[in-house]
Amino acid sequence: MNQQTMQNLTLFDLLARGWRRPSAVADLCFSADGSTVAFTSVDGTVAIAAVADQEPPESRIRVSGDLGQTTIRPREKPPVPLIASQAFGDGDVPLAAYLHSGFLIGTAAGKAVHLTADGEAAETPIKIEGPIVAIDHSARAAVTALSNGCDVFLSRNLGDVTKLEPGATSSTDALAFSPGGRRLACGLGNGLSIWAVEGPASPIRDFAFPARPTSIRWSGDGTWLACGLESGGFALVSVADGLTGIVAGFPSPVRTVCWSPPANALLASGAFRIAGWSMAAPPLDGQTAGALETGRTGLALVETIAAHPGKKLVAAGYANGRITVAEIGGREELLVRPLGGGVTALAWSGDGRHLAASMSDGTATIITFPAQMFK
Repeated sequence: MNQQTMQNLTLFDLLARGWRRPSAVADLCFSADGSTVAFTSVDGTVAIAAVADQEPPESRIRVSGDLGQTTIRPREKPPVPLIASQAFGDGDVPLAAYLHSGFLIGTAAGKAVHLTADGEAAETPIKIEGPIVAIDHSARAAVTALSNGCDVFLSRNLGDVTKLEPGATSSTDALAFSPGGRRLACGLGNGLSIWAVEGPASPIRDFAFPARPTSIRWSGDGTWLACGLESGGFALVSVADGLTGIVAGFPSPVRTVCWSPPANALLASGAFRIAGWSMAAPPLDGQTAGALETGRTGLALVETIAAHPGKKLVAAGYANGRITVAEIGGREELLVRPLGGGVTALAWSGDGRHLAASMSDGTATIITFPAQMFK
């Protein structure tokens, strides 16, 4: 490889392992033990990648003796191929981490399938009426929640399936267990319903929003909920006292919200820069309270974000394929990928070493950062 070619390489070229799927990759999920990543495509298939890097960045870094300049050479071998599954539905299928390195997949036939790290699919006793459009699993509580778009079902230890009270839910395609698995939040038409699921399921409180929630994220301590809305921004809910606030003014729907425990911050996509707020001043009374200026304003919309698990950093994926990592509350950002297919999902591994990303052009990728990059 000549010097000119080396100079044209991006950080993405040097650090990422990429695969091309036959159709757009819509979502992704790390396994519970962080050893695998599952990528879902709009053709209903799931592809699994091993997180372990055969050529980690540390093995390709060189420090010159005279100037002390650090360089990294490109990868020499192609990445280990993905393990692709059969189609589980006609479109993107919901998934959740299950057991150590596997996943639960919700199928169009209403069955929950256990997909192992090596791509083996095994049916579970879980079966509901209609296609599964949302699924979540709490390993701590050993309980699974599923929705067919109208009703919500619970299954404990992959055993009997019970439905929440008739009429308790409506147009439900967003589900999320609290960190300890004792409560379940689910969409309720243009609103949200929180249920106690430790023992017999019982409703705790309902909340009304101006639009349908498309994503639900609990804070790490389970005291807050943030919900991206189909239109009109996102909703913030204080679980203990029932206070709610709507943060509006976004030029695009807020597809992703996330929490950063190290920065005590809430972040959202849907704007021309990373939107963030300090939870020392929660934005319950308007979007300017506690606002954190993060990253730089651009011409492309932020489609998805992911907060680093251990540092005050957030990764952002844009509609034009750009991927950046920024310090929460700071303008400086690391350009990882300049352009490409639109970014549809991002997630960090539990140790913060790997950033998985999916793209609308069918690209699935894992970006592995050197340990010394984020000191």
